[in-house]
Amino acid sequence: MIFPDQAVRIVIATKPVDFRKGHDGLAAMAHAELGFAPKAGVMVVFRSKRGDRIRFCSGTAVAS
Repeated sequence: MIFPDQAVRIVIATKPVDFRKGHDGLAAMAHAELGFAPKAGVMVVFRSKRGDRIRFCSGTAVAS
């Protein structure tokens, strides 16, 4: 489980993504399309193309 700090900003990506991209690919997508660089203080939530999985990406951890 990930327990973010109270000061963490959570950004939810509404466009489904291909999870084969991995952590670096998702971080690049968050920066290019959303304007957020996953770093301490920002957590980006992605959903899979099938809509049955989510992945959290932050500067310190990735969870599926």
